[in-house]
Amino acid sequence: MNGPEIHLSFAPELHVFVASVHTTTVPAPVVTDGSSTLGHVVESLGVPLTEVGRLVVDGAEVAVSHVPGAGENIEVHAVERPQRIAGAPLRFLLDVHLGTLARRLRLLGVDAAYTNEDPGDAALAALSAKERRVLLSRDRGLLRRREIWAGAFVYSDRPDDQLRDVLGRFAPTLAPWTRCTACNGRLADADKNSVREHLEHGTQRTYDVFAQCTACGRVYWRGAHHARLEAIVEKALRDSTA
Repeated sequence: MNGPEIHLSFAPELHVFVASVHTTTVPAPVVTDGSSTLGHVVESLGVPLTEVGRLVVDGAEVAVSHVPGAGENIEVHAVERPQRIAGAPLRFLLDVHLGTLARRLRLLGVDAAYTNEDPGDAALAALSAKERRVLLSRDRGLLRRREIWAGAFVYSDRPDDQLRDVLGRFAPTLAPWTRCTACNGRLADADKNSVREHLEHGTQRTYDVFAQCTACGRVYWRGAHHARLEAIVEKALRDSTA
């Protein structure tokens, strides 16, 4: 670029995306082309706009469409938490690398669409727009696609941290044990006799309380893994009220 020089500073939460020159308390110079929007400049430095909150130029808030002028001092803030998503019920779409997070969100009753077959970035972005779902991903390129309805970067590669991050950022309503962790369908109470054909003999003898997915038919009961799942649920509920 060979145009106006501006000075940018990024909120600490955004330092993970930018070069070290932009992680100090002193605004760093950036030479622009004189025609690109501030949103484009920020993205070109590595920050997905899904993670950007207020943009402040010389003390005044501006839109991402602002075209920076020479000498401007620009503060790039992180998105505020909890983040409110207007215009549709809060629902999520997760990319192929976030299967564990998807299952844990479903465990908590959060609407989380996911498939373990990668449909490709274009299809994910289109589905986000069609169903008005917040697209969760660790892929910055995917989150830069203009057609997505809303998106969020998942900062950690550890499922425990991922879940805490998403719940803290969006504060979704939790309704544990109401969704199928396999397909995201709704669960309904099931009579033992009605699901007997899905059960092994040991399960039939040991358990009496069952639920069944209204979409895929999968049957649930409090089996050997219930204590581990209960711990995940209890921690999420505690964190949501802290």
